[in-house]
Amino acid sequence: MPQAKKPETLRSYRWFGPDTMRGFSHRSRMLQLGYRKEDFTGRPVIAIVNTWSEINPCHAHLRERAEAVKKGVWQAGGFPVEIPAFSITETYMKPSPMLYRNLLAMDTEETLRSLPIDGAVLMGGCDKTTPGLLMGAISMNLPAIFLPAGPMLRGNWNGKPLGSGTDLWKFWTERCAGNLSETDWTAIESGIARSPGFCMTMGTAATMTALAEALGMTLPGASSIPAADSNHVRLAIDSGKRIVEMVWEDSKPDNILTPSAFRNAITVDMAIGGSTNAIIHLVALARRRGIDLPLHLFDDIARHVPVLANIRPSGEFLMEDFYYAGGLRALMAEIPDLLDLDCPTVNGKTLGTNLEGARVVNSNVIRTREAPLAESGGTAILYGTLAPDGAVIKTVAADARLMQHTGPAVVFNDYPDLDARINRDDLNVTENSVLILRNAGPLGGPGMPEWGMLPIPQKLLRQGIRDMVRISDARMSGTSYGTCVLHVSPESYVGGPLALVQDGDAVTLDIPNRRLDLLVPEHELASRRAQWIRPTPPSNRGYLALYRERVTQAHQGCDFDFLAPGTSPPEPDIF
Repeated sequence: MPQAKKPETLRSYRWFGPDTMRGFSHRSRMLQLGYRKEDFTGRPVIAIVNTWSEINPCHAHLRERAEAVKKGVWQAGGFPVEIPAFSITETYMKPSPMLYRNLLAMDTEETLRSLPIDGAVLMGGCDKTTPGLLMGAISMNLPAIFLPAGPMLRGNWNGKPLGSGTDLWKFWTERCAGNLSETDWTAIESGIARSPGFCMTMGTAATMTALAEALGMTLPGASSIPAADSNHVRLAIDSGKRIVEMVWEDSKPDNILTPSAFRNAITVDMAIGGSTNAIIHLVALARRRGIDLPLHLFDDIARHVPVLANIRPSGEFLMEDFYYAGGLRALMAEIPDLLDLDCPTVNGKTLGTNLEGARVVNSNVIRTREAPLAESGGTAILYGTLAPDGAVIKTVAADARLMQHTGPAVVFNDYPDLDARINRDDLNVTENSVLILRNAGPLGGPGMPEWGMLPIPQKLLRQGIRDMVRISDARMSGTSYGTCVLHVSPESYVGGPLALVQDGDAVTLDIPNRRLDLLVPEHELASRRAQWIRPTPPSNRGYLALYRERVTQAHQGCDFDFLAPGTSPPEPDIF
């Protein structure tokens, strides 16, 4: 592609080029680090935004991969600078890592804005890091390329492959039912996650890196390379090389992230049976780009996209199998008529060009159009008296017998209430009941924790019950499964209809007709609404105080309202 930039027009040149006192100061400090003036003056300065930390197992290898990226940057004539970013680890952060996605986005945006950066390689993969990094980069709108951390290797126990998350839920259920010994449980614990990388099921991490590729923000084939595979090292080098070229070409996110690109991402999300969390993240990403993604668009697309990825929790296999079956390029090559193949990508070529030569080599893992895992996309959007602004369900991971169901509500006011009562023998619950959890949304959680896969009461587990209708304003891990209605909006904490449900109320789930209804007369609901008292938040400070004041609802992407869509932050003008 033609070179749009010259050395003196590089953004970093404003810091390092001028013959001024400030220019002297900036250059002298780089010389202090042992670099030569010609290393950083007139060359693209590339930020390697790294979410590595010693408490983030998904990113345990990214310290090494950063060195590979640097190698590529140097080889292409750029100047690499590794910069740490807030590392959101899915496992440990409480009450919810989702609470901190926006903090990573702000960290990324402000890092790129305030420093002499011309382009960025964004390194992440654990669930919230992919959207957080991309949100910040989209707002700053400098040339950027995403480097996925890659999935971990298959787990193993007793000669069987284990999938992180999904098999945790499955075997925990069996342990609660009394069907699993302590010895087996200990062996599963030590065998379920055995290499660096994110969850190797089609959880939120694998979903979001796939969607980053579908959006055009990664190199072709990047999203499913296992973290431990040597191809991942080469991917890092190639990403470093390419970002230097992107700076000279002035190729920015707003050139790539078009409305068609987002439609492609939604289509791919449905074809891989992706995590329900992807909906919130895609809405937020599009909003940063100034593009509106109404929830009904997801449902409209889902209705005519087959599920082709036979990956847990919806299917049988794991991400390592997916990669060796052809990966995301092969899957997208199965549905070219459903994609806009003219969309540009970060390698300077169109999506269609990048798919040339891709093929499925194992049709058990990546199904053909003639034999899909499911005829239509694995996610549905529901509306009704219980969800005026929408709710989400992963239909491909739900029990078919519960697709249309009416039952009496069993209500838990918050997570501590659920934890205290769910396994009591005197809980008035049957397999036909509808479990309701409220005060678990963006504000109620706070941070919309992954509590949406409400546990089945132990007394029902002992009867052989493994699924029932569960409804909440929480999220659910992408590795989870079951007939779980999520993201009910508006949330109960702000007075949404979920706040008014009482034990015994009839609740109807009707997935074919996309309905979620509370069968209580309006005059009764009006009476309850008049008596409802908003929960008192715990005393809070710092980031949590900002979050509570400015976060939007689930159907709006849970982003901060003050981060205006479609605008970039001002460039520093004082030197």
